[in-house]
Amino acid sequence: MGENETTLGALASELRRGTLVLSVLSQLEERRYGYSLVQRLAERGLDVDQSTLYPLLRRLEERQLLDSDWSLEESRPRRYYVLSAAGRQLLADLTKEWDRMVEVQERLLGRSPTGSGTKEEKE
Repeated sequence: MGENETTLGALASELRRGTLVLSVLSQLEERRYGYSLVQRLAERGLDVDQSTLYPLLRRLEERQLLDSDWSLEESRPRRYYVLSAAGRQLLADLTKEWDRMVEVQERLLGRSPTGSGTKEEKE
């Protein structure tokens, strides 16, 4: 692997880490247990290691952004997570911030708001 590929991989990983909280919160409007959340994120194109997800879920719960409860209905106990009222508000606020950041990046990259075209194509 060349230096550029190594750099790209590291920086892409950093970008993903920066969006992980928003990604996780966006999928917890419905009650889910950790592994089902890993699967749901992967189905939507975001691979998250369980060793990254579970500590994040605990931190979000400590900040009272998630509610959790144990279910003993299955063959083994599972801890389910869902957004709290504070988590729903934070998700709304982070979504607005995300939209703002995407708009700024589109301008910086010389793209139209719809993401098509480059600055050179417009000139």
